Amino acid sequence: MSDTPRIAFLASTTEAAQMARAAMVARFGDHAPEQADVLCPLGGDGFMLQTLHRHGHLGKPVFGMKLGTVGFLMNQYRGDDDVNARIARAEPANLRPLEMVALTESGTSTGSLAYNDVSLLRQTRQAAHVGIDLNGQERVAELIGDGVLVATPAGSTAYNYSAHGPVLPLGSHTIALTPLAPYRPRRWRGAILKADTEVRFRVLDPYKRPVSVTADSHETRDVVEVTIRESRDRRVTLLFDPEHNLEDRILSEQFVF
Repeated sequence: MSDTPRIAFLASTTEAAQMARAAMVARFGDHAPEQADVLCPLGGDGFMLQTLHRHGHLGKPVFGMKLGTVGFLMNQYRGDDDVNARIARAEPANLRPLEMVALTESGTSTGSLAYNDVSLLRQTRQAAHVGIDLNGQERVAELIGDGVLVATPAGSTAYNYSAHGPVLPLGSHTIALTPLAPYRPRRWRGAILKADTEVRFRVLDPYKRPVSVTADSHETRDVVEVTIRESRDRRVTLLFDPEHNLEDRILSEQFVF
């Protein structure tokens, strides 16, 4: 990459992010995502995920800067710094999203990517009843609870972590399978799976106990079956300042007391 890469500055709708974008564009110029060498989203983790969903297919590295509430996937925003120099020093973290395909009660099928997690949740006061198959083999005949999720290493510190799921190191080639408020099996805490495992959730009583599925922020309601696997052909590269890289942050999350 050149010492002066072409940067596409993208900003969330907040005033702070919009002002930061104007300042960055005035100093370093601006390019459309399709013509840029690097994408630079300005916002929080939610806006980072939006950027990955909108532009991940371009295969451009992404150097995000935090101007939002949560910024686990972002670098610190420092308006006086030379962004070109920071990008040149940045360390890459390669992420593969999950591919989710959901079948609904009406017989329609919908697909989506998830860079953080795919979660099934009950839609009503009735607990969800879900069967879980791994690579075509039944592993949990009936999970009763609020739901269940599958998380990537990058997403393992988000919803998965709040549900007492494991924190997964980057590069571990694993995904987390975590139940949400399980009632049965009472003592099951989930599992760590190889990243290439195909996970299938079967909603056992979809009419009395309807269930929705959410892939990052994309929700599909009234599902009867959901299949999840790590993408084989989609990969994104996030860039991080050496002193604040994602791998160190994931490790640090395991030592917060």
